[in-house]
Amino acid sequence: MIVQNKSVIHMSSNNKNIVIYVNRVKGTDVDGLKKWGKKDGKKIRVMRLIDSKLRIDTKDDNESDIIVECDFSKPNKIAEALLPFQHELLAVTCVGDANVMKLAQVIPHVPYLRTPSVESLEWTSDKLKMRRRLKLFDAKHTPRFTLVKANTKAERDRVIDKVHFPMIIKPTNLSASLLVSICYHEEELEKTLRVTFRKLKSVYEKDKRIEEPQVIAEEFMDGDMYSIDAYVNSRGGIEFCPLVRVITGRNVGQKDFYNYLRITPTDLKRSTIERAQTRAETAVHALGLRNTTVHVELMKLDDDWKIIEIGPRMGAFRHTLYMLSCDINHSVNDVLTRIPKKVRIPKKCKGYAATFRYYPEKEGIITEMKGVKSIQKLASFQSITIGKKIGDRARFSKNGGKAVLSLDLYNQSRSKLLADIKRVEDMLKIKVGSKKTK
Repeated sequence: MIVQNKSVIHMSSNNKNIVIYVNRVKGTDVDGLKKWGKKDGKKIRVMRLIDSKLRIDTKDDNESDIIVECDFSKPNKIAEALLPFQHELLAVTCVGDANVMKLAQVIPHVPYLRTPSVESLEWTSDKLKMRRRLKLFDAKHTPRFTLVKANTKAERDRVIDKVHFPMIIKPTNLSASLLVSICYHEEELEKTLRVTFRKLKSVYEKDKRIEEPQVIAEEFMDGDMYSIDAYVNSRGGIEFCPLVRVITGRNVGQKDFYNYLRITPTDLKRSTIERAQTRAETAVHALGLRNTTVHVELMKLDDDWKIIEIGPRMGAFRHTLYMLSCDINHSVNDVLTRIPKKVRIPKKCKGYAATFRYYPEKEGIITEMKGVKSIQKLASFQSITIGKKIGDRARFSKNGGKAVLSLDLYNQSRSKLLADIKRVEDMLKIKVGSKKTK
C-alpha cells in the first residue's frame, strides 16, 4: 500500500471533508469542488484512490491532496488503505465507464457514505444484465436482444431468428464504441463475430475491464440519438439536466458509431422532452440506482423513446457542455447528490454548446492537417484538444482509436453555432496515407 498525503490541514475526526475519486480525477472536477467547499465553509480535500495493479503514473497529479494506492483484488487491502481516513470521508465517486466496477469494489469499505448499491452498478455495467432488467420493468424500454455465445452456424441462426437484421453486435462491458458493428446479412454477421471474438479478450485487457468478456446482439434502431444526465437522490428522486442531441459517425457517412457531434440544449418541444425524461426515469428505477449521477442514452423513434444504455456516472464532455450552455457545474453536482445536498440547476440556459470530435474516413498514417488555426478564429470557438499529429496512426473508434481532435464551441445563437459547425467541417482537412512519413 502506498499513501501520499499532500494535505497540510489538521482536521478533527468529526469534520468530514475528503472526496474520493476512484483511479481518475480531472482538474475541472477539483477546481469547482474546492470553490464550492470554500463558499460552504469547508476546505475540501480530494483523495485519489488507485488500484495498484493498473500501474497509473501519478507524478503529474497536481489536483489530489491525498493519493492512495492498493490492490483492489484484495478487499482487506482497500479496507486497510481507507481505515485512517474513515471519519473524514464525505463522498466517493468515479469518472468514466472503466471505473464503475472499481467503484463497486470500494463501496463495501465505505459503509457510512451514500452510494449506489453494488448490484445496481453491476446491472448498469453489463449491457446484457441491463437489458434484462429494463425488459422486466417495461418491455417498451428496450429493443430485441440476445447473448451471442459462439460463431457457429446454429448460434447465428438462433441470433438471427430472435433479433432479425439489421442488428448491432457489441461487447457487453466496453465503452466508446469499441468493437461495435452493424450487420445486415448472415455473411456480414459471420465475419463480424469472427473478428469480435478474436479481439475480445485483448481489448477487455487493454480497456482494464475486470468483467468476463461477452458479446450481445441487439435490434438496430434507426432513429435520432439523444442523451441526458441527471442526479438521483437516496429515495430515487431525479433532477434532469438539459437533453443533448447526438450525431454519430454513421450519421455523417462513416462506418463507425462514435459520437461525432453533441449539441445542447435541443430544439425539441417541452412535451417531447418530458416523454424522454419519463422513459429515463423508469430506466433509473428499473436498475435501482440511487445517490449518483446517471448518463442515459436514448433513441427517438417517431414519437417513441427507447433506452440505448444507462451509466451510473457523468457523460463524457458533459461538464463542459452544461457549463458553457447553462452554467451547470456538473462535477460539483455529481458530489452534491452523494453527500447529499441540493444540486444547482439554473432554470434557463444562456446559450448553446457543442462538442465536435474528428476521426478520418479511413485508418492510416496522418500525412496532413489543415484548418486548425482557422477554426480557432471562429466566433463560437472555446477550446481544442489535439489528440494526434502528423506521422501518428489514425484508427477508428470501434478499433480502439482516439479522436484526432476534439473541439468545444459555444454561441448565444443556435443558428450561429450551427453555422460555425458547418465552417469547421469545411475548414478541417486531414489526410491519411498508408505509409509512415519520413
